[in-house]
Amino acid sequence: MIKISPSVLSADLANLYSECAAIDAAGADLIHLDVMDGAFVPNLTFGAPVIKWARPSTKLPFDVHLMIEEPIRYVEDFVKAGADILTVHSEACANLSATIDKIHACGIKAGVSIKPNTPVDVLFSLLDKIDMVLIMTVEPGFGGQGLIEETLPKITELKREITRRGLTLPIEVDGGIKAENIGRVAACGADIFVAGSSVFGKPDRAAAITALRQAAEQAEKGLAD
Repeated sequence: MIKISPSVLSADLANLYSECAAIDAAGADLIHLDVMDGAFVPNLTFGAPVIKWARPSTKLPFDVHLMIEEPIRYVEDFVKAGADILTVHSEACANLSATIDKIHACGIKAGVSIKPNTPVDVLFSLLDKIDMVLIMTVEPGFGGQGLIEETLPKITELKREITRRGLTLPIEVDGGIKAENIGRVAACGADIFVAGSSVFGKPDRAAAITALRQAAEQAEKGLAD
């Protein structure tokens, strides 16, 4: 099932509460919150206190993407702030398995992400342990980048492995997603699409989400046929 997760990295962060409420009303399925520490990625955004204040604005799942070094240190903080899914980077964890266990022990879903240059098979041993895989289709750290086409075969490879094992693990993609290219990404097997400027940068956000969803669903249907 296709889901759209608008990234607040492209929103008006000074009005994050109202932006989350508005994107809920516009038809989003999840809300994607990028947490950056200036170390793992060359940018800073916000932390758990900001997410806590935004949490009452919507009942949509908070899809929290931790682009930080050793996220295991802060799992409890983000869970208490209202995260429903915590996604960590395989490249940022000294003990990825322990980090996943800690997220699950706190009662929420665990996702794992990889950068564009990380081979997807590093995650294969964890597929039956996690709740989502996030494939970065840009270098993490900044919004508004163009999709790296060379990352798409990794989605296909991952989908093939998930299907081979009979799993129902969703694949999320993040980076450069637009109505013009989402069909190609969906055709590779992706399920959840993070969209920043292609939603928040549009005057009619509901129409933007609908356009993304319809393009992805059409490609998904063609894949099924």
